[in-house]
Formats: sequence, structure tokens, C-alpha cells
Amino acid sequence: MATIYQVSELAGVSLATVSRVINNNSIVSEKTKNKVLSAMKTLDYRPNTMAQSLASNRSNSVGILVSELHGSFYGTMMSDIELALREFGKHAVITAGHSDEKSEKEGVEFLISRSCDALILHVEAVSDDYLIDLKKRNIPFVTVNRYIPEIASNCICLDNELGGYIATHFLLQQGHRDIAYIAGPLWKIDANDRYKGHLRALAEFDVQPHPRLMFEGNFQEEGGQKGVQYLLETGLYFSAIACANDEMAAGAMSALREKGRHIPDDISVMGFDNLIFSRYTYPKLSTINYPISAIGKTAASWVLNNLYVDRKEDVQHLFTPELVVRDSVKKVN
Repeated sequence: MATIYQVSELAGVSLATVSRVINNNSIVSEKTKNKVLSAMKTLDYRPNTMAQSLASNRSNSVGILVSELHGSFYGTMMSDIELALREFGKHAVITAGHSDEKSEKEGVEFLISRSCDALILHVEAVSDDYLIDLKKRNIPFVTVNRYIPEIASNCICLDNELGGYIATHFLLQQGHRDIAYIAGPLWKIDANDRYKGHLRALAEFDVQPHPRLMFEGNFQEEGGQKGVQYLLETGLYFSAIACANDEMAAGAMSALREKGRHIPDDISVMGFDNLIFSRYTYPKLSTINYPISAIGKTAASWVLNNLYVDRKEDVQHLFTPELVVRDSVKKVN
């Protein structure tokens, strides 16, 4: 079995240079890197990852904990994080917390037990105190879609309250005053913030929200379907529905069509997230852009900057939502 010493000799470089190439260190020139890689290929040399870990005190793996493994939202986030890490020779270890406090804690401890160098956490059920304590344990981690003032430098998130405000403000600008709302689970911080933004926009236009025109969904398509069924059964008039995410908006649109309602002529529908399918619904869904790809890449950059790569890059901690106007909202008089 070939050794690093043989690679060094064949390539005509030092052991330190071979080590830099193996660890994808950017200070090695492209010419030297190619010489080392060619020698490794000729000798069929494979780095001993266990020895590397012991020598560097690094596993070159990053733990990722998300609420679920399915869906466009989490798929996009995990894919972009993994690609950003892979570019620097780091690997992702992924698990799910299912929005349950016990499962989230078990997931965090599992990733720590696997000697992950750092953690990227999309957690919803664990307390702020738990995450503050995690930092006190000197566990390198960054949270996604969660803001905690005491550990603000470890948080990367969207201004969800502003997003909820922009969504409803747009409906109000289009002349809608009787606006129903399908919320996410309000114990979740992002769902609660989006609903607060919705209420702020209504207040700005002196519109009193009707308590029966609000349905608490589950951030899934069925939540939108059940929300429409409930709202129609109230017998109350509404010209628009603001949904706390695109999945529920898609479910709401499907349920409205099943009830013979036309979108947007009878009822306008507004989403949130700008998932890829929102541009392919019928009609195309007006929504709020959640830059999940950029946020995922930023989380990966935070880990790379703090643990692996000597580079001076500012990391954006708060992202601003943007309105995406398509065809599901109609202007009314």
C-alpha cells in the first residue's frame, strides 16, 4: 500500500505540500497540486482519513440537523450546504429532528458523538437556553431560521415578520380588505412572526382582522386544504387568502378549485417561500421569496470561515424577504 512518503518522493515535493493538497489547502499552486495528484494516481494512494483526523483533530465532517428530510425547502437547503462543503473537501452528516424537542436534542448529541467538527441546525422545538448552553460547551454551530439575541453571531435567518407584513400589505394594496389567513403552527417562531407581520399590515390599513378568518395549519399541503374547508364553512366573505407557506397555498388552491372557486377571479391566494413549484402552479403563485439557497450557502460559509479556511469574509446574518408577483392575486376595486 502506497504511503505519503512515496507520493512526496515521486512528485518531488515536501511531505507538507502533499498534506496541503490532500487537505485542499488553497495556498498550493495549481501546477504543484497537479503533480501531487498525478503521483497519488500513479501510486493508487488513498489518504488514511482516520490518521488525518487524529493528526489534525478534525473529522472534516459537518453535522446538519433539519426538521424533515422531505420537501423542496429542506432539499434545497441541504443540497446547497453539501455542495458548498464538498468544494472544500468536507462532508455532511445529516439527521432530522421532526420539530420535536426530544428528537432534536437526540439529533444534536448524535452529531456530536460522530465527531462532527461543527453543526448546522434548523431546530424549532429546543429552547433558546439549550442553544445558549450548547455554545457554552464550545460546540461550533450555526442556526438557520432562528434568531437568539444572546448568540446572534451564531444565527442566520430571514426576517419572517417583515415577510408576513409584505405579503398582506401587497393584498391590501390590490384593494383586498376581507383577507383570510392560513397560519403555520403558531408555536413555531417563524409561523408566529409571519402572522404578526400579517396583523401589522392589517393595522396599518385600519382593517380589523376577523377571528374566524384565521386557520392554524401545519405548513403542509393538507393544512391548506383543511384551512379552505374551514374558511368556507364559516360562511363569511373573503376575497383573498394569505398562506404562511407555499405548500399550504398549493393545498388551498387545490381545495378552492374542488369547490368551484376560480383563482384569482373569485379568491386571490398569496404564498410564502417561493419554492420551485410555485412558478408552475395554476395560476402561478404570488409569494414571498425566502432565499433558502443563499441562506444554506451562508451557513456553510460560516462553518468554513470559523473552522477550516483562512479567509476574511463577512457573513450575512439577517436576510430580507422579497415580494414575487405572479398570477394568483387579482386587483379589486
